[in-house]
Amino acid sequence: MSIHHPSFGKLDDHRVIMFDTTLRDGEQSPGFSMTLEEKLRMADALHELGVDVIEAGFAIASPGDFESVQAISKRFGKDGPVIASLSRAAPADILRSAEALKPAARKRIHIVLATSDLHMRVKLRMSREEVLELTSSSVALARQHAEDVEWSAEDGSRSDPDFLCRCAEAAIRAGATTINIPDTVGYSMPEDMGRIFSDLRARVPGIEGVVLSAHNHNDLGMAVANTIAAIRGGARQVETTINGIGERAGNASLEEVAMAFRTRRDALPYRTNIETRNILRTSRLLATITGFDVQPNKAIVGRNAFAHESGIHQDGVLKDASTYEIMTPESVGWTKSSLVLGKHSGRAAFRDKLRALGYTVGDNQLNDAFRRFKDLADRKKVVYDEDIVALVDDEIVRDHDRIKLAALTVATGMGAKPMASLTLEVDGERHEGMASGDGAVDATFAAIRQAWPHEAALKLYAVQSVTGGTDAQARVTVRLEENGKIVDGQGADTDTIVASARAYVHSLNKLLVKRQRTAPAEFAAPAGTMAS
Repeated sequence: MSIHHPSFGKLDDHRVIMFDTTLRDGEQSPGFSMTLEEKLRMADALHELGVDVIEAGFAIASPGDFESVQAISKRFGKDGPVIASLSRAAPADILRSAEALKPAARKRIHIVLATSDLHMRVKLRMSREEVLELTSSSVALARQHAEDVEWSAEDGSRSDPDFLCRCAEAAIRAGATTINIPDTVGYSMPEDMGRIFSDLRARVPGIEGVVLSAHNHNDLGMAVANTIAAIRGGARQVETTINGIGERAGNASLEEVAMAFRTRRDALPYRTNIETRNILRTSRLLATITGFDVQPNKAIVGRNAFAHESGIHQDGVLKDASTYEIMTPESVGWTKSSLVLGKHSGRAAFRDKLRALGYTVGDNQLNDAFRRFKDLADRKKVVYDEDIVALVDDEIVRDHDRIKLAALTVATGMGAKPMASLTLEVDGERHEGMASGDGAVDATFAAIRQAWPHEAALKLYAVQSVTGGTDAQARVTVRLEENGKIVDGQGADTDTIVASARAYVHSLNKLLVKRQRTAPAEFAAPAGTMAS
């Protein structure tokens, strides 16, 4: 079976389109807001990863969302990814998406409309016939502004099968080129998803001429399994996120789906354009930008994914790695720790190492990172790849911060009240702070609050080492909450107090982004929500 798609041309039955919604559904997670510059960095990384469609945002949600969709639309040419903007089925949403997508060489308007009886009754307050009519009119309007239109049945997995088929048929007749069935609340079992897609293929007129898509949430831990089941049922697009981030328990993880295809070709004879060796780099970039570390036992990208502690396992791996490893660490971007550079290494060698680790930095960023590297090399006996990754991520992520840590001095000791004094640069202006506390970290955080007063409450403080040894860099995570807004920040340094201050300041910058985001505008037409 093959179809002709306006964005991808002829598609055979073994090709799976990878749709990434990290910048839309992923960013809706509490604490995951990104600045425009951070979204552009992620978009570049997703392009290098080989993603086919980047859902850049929800254009009507706020001026910031519109700006990010528009900026990402300008980023790529005809050889780049399709850029999508989410819309409810309201004309204002669709027109706003169309406006934001104007610069895109390849564009898609993505319409979401609830189809379950529960959502229609409680949220939309619309009848089935009204939803059918709105499906047709909204898709028809979108087709006036884009050849590529995706229609999503919010809560599709809990919708009446007959009605779901009627809605999909209406969307196709109106011009939809992709039909997406989300498991919006992560309720389905794999057999449910397989049945839904098989049913659509068997019963909906015109279904053979469009791409079927799956969007699965992970509330019961089955998002990836449900995605695989959907593919077996006939879906040929999967909607995923890096590290599986997303609302509530998250979405299907791009890296897990992509590696399932690569590793189990015997059971899943499908191909994608994903360059799997870029997976780890993309995962780390997202973790650095958002301030959310990947759990150690996370498949593919967790730091324990290829670690072996059991003696039996270690013995087998030493004899033949395939005894306990079904994929190579290198296939997803892992490398072994090695002594790479020292305090006598020059700028050219440092730049070459950054290239080898997958970083492309400007001269200013290089200068700042190289200065911190030389300082780190003076303090550490050995410098590993992981040290450089932590250092560069910590430096680059702060490139556009409005609040910066300029100086910090801490005095503490047994029987002495810890004292911290520091200087912050806020939009170029220097702010001084001095405070005492129950410990060095507490005093430092109190000094930051004095230098830049705010009401955010500290909800999480966590420290982990980047590498082994007493001279290892500390990576600190700080979570703040203000008026229901949650943000996470990260900082790295061989001095845990400095790393803590960097993490706290990073969180404050995230908080500024949250404050700048306005609430979605209200429209008269009841047309669903952002969720899918």
